Amino acid sequence: MKIYKVKVNGKLFEVELEAVEEVKGSVKPAAVEEKPAAPASNGEGTNVLAPIAGKLLDIKVKVGDAVKKGEIVAVIEAMKLENEVPSTADGIVKEVKASKGNAVNNGDVLIVLG
Repeated sequence: MKIYKVKVNGKLFEVELEAVEEVKGSVKPAAVEEKPAAPASNGEGTNVLAPIAGKLLDIKVKVGDAVKKGEIVAVIEAMKLENEVPSTADGIVKEVKASKGNAVNNGDVLIVLG
């Protein structure tokens, strides 16, 4: 058994692996880490996107609400886990594009901030 550290979406995990079959070869070094994406904007406001595919359990804001960057605006269930969706910027909710109970895909626009 060997213990490795693995970084997934910016979070560090420690995993223990057992070699089943060893294959000769090389692993290319990882590309330079990307900076977090800037909030998506379509010229009409800032979009809060679904970070994962799943079922939209809750929308915690309504049109006209003021939100701060990092404030939880929605909850998506994926693989029996509830994932909180934070606001990507400060702003006022201009439009809610998704409905509670709907299935959403990764990258779908949930909320538009103005």
